[in-house]
Amino acid sequence: MPTTTIRLPEDLKARVAEAAKRAGTTSHGFILAAIAEKAEQEERRVDFDQLAENRYARIAASGETIPWQEMRAFLEERLAGKAVPAPTPRQRVR
Repeated sequence: MPTTTIRLPEDLKARVAEAAKRAGTTSHGFILAAIAEKAEQEERRVDFDQLAENRYARIAASGETIPWQEMRAFLEERLAGKAVPAPTPRQRVR
């Protein structure tokens, strides 16, 4: 496994050591977990952004949307346990 050196300011090093102790791990393990968590968070953000872009592209291509008031009413009815039909998308009004 390759080695990477990370220089931490003394105050951060102390905070990491204390947090690792509370978590029942070593500073090394704590830092590895933090880096893995941050990398996963960034990967999820990129996936989310791509999903949003794809959905917006479909909306832009079709021109069909559902007004928020209608969608909200539909969702509230569903949360209340009612079987209601989904709103029908229609051409955007510009």
